[in-house]
Amino acid sequence: MPVLVRIPTPLRSITKGQSEVQATGDTVAGLVDDLDRQFPGLRERLVDESGELRRFINIYVNEEDIRFLQSKKTALKDGDQVSIVPAIAGGR
Repeated sequence: MPVLVRIPTPLRSITKGQSEVQATGDTVAGLVDDLDRQFPGLRERLVDESGELRRFINIYVNEEDIRFLQSKKTALKDGDQVSIVPAIAGGR
């Protein structure tokens, strides 16, 4: 089941400049695995050594933050849209 994945600018060097890619997976975790298969090195930018999503990476499925769904176990279906958004920090 293909899913459209929006890639943020800092990760586009890994996706050969592509801002959107197609990937498959039954869950967000499976999607990350497929993305890494297609674009080696992407997984380590999204997931830490223990397999958890990095704190500064936000992932949205159809504009819903997966932290409020089932995190990396969030189910995906054909036609879903996934956005990878790096957290922005600032201020004082």
